[in-house]
Amino acid sequence: MTPLFEPLAFSRGPVMKNRFMLSPLTNLQSHADGVLSNEEFNWLTMRARGGFGLVMTCAAHVQACGQGFPGQLGVFSDIHLEGLGRLAAEIRSHGSLAFIQLHHAGMRSPAALIGTKPVCPSSDEKTGARELSRSEVEQLTADFIKAARRAERAGFDGIEVHGAHGYIIGQFLSAAINRREDRYGGSLENRSRLLFDILQGIRAQSRPDFLIAVRLSPERFGMDLGEVLQLAQRLFDSGLIDMLDMSLWDVFKEPEDESFKGQSLLSLFTALERGQVRLTVAGNIRSARDAERVLAGGADTVTIGRAAILHHDFPQRCRDNPDFVPTALPVTAAYLESEGLSGKFIDYMKSWAGFVSDTPAES
Repeated sequence: MTPLFEPLAFSRGPVMKNRFMLSPLTNLQSHADGVLSNEEFNWLTMRARGGFGLVMTCAAHVQACGQGFPGQLGVFSDIHLEGLGRLAAEIRSHGSLAFIQLHHAGMRSPAALIGTKPVCPSSDEKTGARELSRSEVEQLTADFIKAARRAERAGFDGIEVHGAHGYIIGQFLSAAINRREDRYGGSLENRSRLLFDILQGIRAQSRPDFLIAVRLSPERFGMDLGEVLQLAQRLFDSGLIDMLDMSLWDVFKEPEDESFKGQSLLSLFTALERGQVRLTVAGNIRSARDAERVLAGGADTVTIGRAAILHHDFPQRCRDNPDFVPTALPVTAAYLESEGLSGKFIDYMKSWAGFVSDTPAES
């Protein structure tokens, strides 16, 4: 049996039945108040039926003012509990682990969407974001923890704290964006204080078998690769997390940082001492062979995005055919509809160059 279909145990909590994780994909399908829609329920539960060992929701905002895009799933209020509970139960009924990603967009929240100025570790002229006060940072920490408790109450197996892609935790981590002079700014230890305070609070207030993951990205958005490697090692050593999810854009490429050339970005993170913490990676994993290469390179699981949009049953197809390659792009809207995407999601996918066309690619 290929390692892709071997079960994966964590240091606590339930076992993942295989090594395929659904990437937390933006899809614009929830209601304006963040309540789960039937369209998003269908999209996610189809992936559970299709064999993914772990199904992750899109980024779900933990404060109303942290919304990053229209139709975003919410986890900032008890009004979201009923829909989230229904979703978690259905995902788990298919033997998949159910995770919700906790998110706040920070300065990337559109003012027109949230009805106020976006917030940031430090004021930002380009986006018009204002600096968070010390008490507001503490409230932000508390709201991430409350969102995790809400996810647990809804029946999820775990959560992922979104620290990647230049959203609010990444903004605190970035020395280029975070110019604070208090305990949340300056040194890497101070800039990562928000993240660790959130993780410590979630761990302290969650049941013993509740799984906690963190997503990081090592490049772009003001991140320094050397610092992200230090941060990843500290997370591995902390005892606070069960999985680190690295969004690498392309798992097979070399780093952009000249001082790390000559090795793959993936190898830098698989070389770290991670103890019992599991490592999953995302970025340009398009086929069954790609996924096998990633596990052979030292990762524990693969995070699948584009291929999961194209094939809700991507894991099953890989099991049936070790040489499986997703259907060629572009695909039609009708094809995506058959794969469980709503009209809103399909319209969003049209913003991805070469993904959707009235004329499908020739086979």
